[in-house]
Amino acid sequence: MQPRPEGRAPATAGAAAASARDREEGPATAPAPAASAPVAAAPTWGKRGWRVLRRDKKALFGLVVLGLFTVAAIFAPWVAPYDPKAQDFEMLQPPSAQHPLGTDDLGRDLFSRIVYGARISLFVGVVTVLLALVVGVALGLVAGYYGGWLDHLIMRYIDLQWAFPNFLIAVYLVAVFGTGLENVIVAISLAFVDDFARIARGMVLAIREEEYVAAARAVGASDGRILWRHVLPNALAPLLVQATVSVSYAILAEAGLSFLGLGVKPTTPTWGLILGDARTFISRAWWLGVFPGLAIMLTVLSINFLGDALRDAFDVREYEEERE
Repeated sequence: MQPRPEGRAPATAGAAAASARDREEGPATAPAPAASAPVAAAPTWGKRGWRVLRRDKKALFGLVVLGLFTVAAIFAPWVAPYDPKAQDFEMLQPPSAQHPLGTDDLGRDLFSRIVYGARISLFVGVVTVLLALVVGVALGLVAGYYGGWLDHLIMRYIDLQWAFPNFLIAVYLVAVFGTGLENVIVAISLAFVDDFARIARGMVLAIREEEYVAAARAVGASDGRILWRHVLPNALAPLLVQATVSVSYAILAEAGLSFLGLGVKPTTPTWGLILGDARTFISRAWWLGVFPGLAIMLTVLSINFLGDALRDAFDVREYEEERE
């Protein structure tokens, strides 16, 4: 038998000892990976809108002014010191402590009439845009999603309406339907349908090719569900911006129709009607044209400032630039 070489026993004993320690301590664990830096979540539309509002002084000014007009319109019976239809012998009185904005040719308090006129102007502006938004978005969704002859039929009508100014269409429709608050709302709404239809169709043409829309079709979702749950929410941003700007256009359209005598009834106080009545006395009573005109200008300007802020809040590219 060949003798065992010396020096192997200690090595074997050391290996056995190391193996025993490994069994007691358990298997060696790999070092934990370094924690990755947290990724900042993208702010929601509300947070981005508030950030833009705080940074944009014009939008903040518009929000305050529009809020004051809205509060005055809602609480008009408590804000207005007089009945807007009450006549008095103090005709064509300049602004004073008793009548802050003066009186008109029938002795009616001008401040009270402007406060009550805010009700009509803001109501017409909001309701007409809501009606135009619903009808225009429905037409744009159908035309953009289905395409074909339905798209050609709808868009040729939109192109025909696009060829004429909105105010001219509203004048024609009021001449057909007649005067009155309801007819004015319908006329202005139909005149603004083409703006929303074009925007909705353009957004649908881009969204319908996205992968999540194809996935919804693959799982058997109906067209109505796809349009309501997947297409419309992703097309809301430009539609909301256009709706905000259109409110100011609707207020101007109502004031223009009332100024021409094609708006609401003559007994209803509106800003356009007050301006129309002031034409005869503008040289003797400057306040009859200045204060209603200022009310229209401030309201329209405030809404446009808010529309610009909404556009910036919904602009993803601007947010990406800020992050970089």
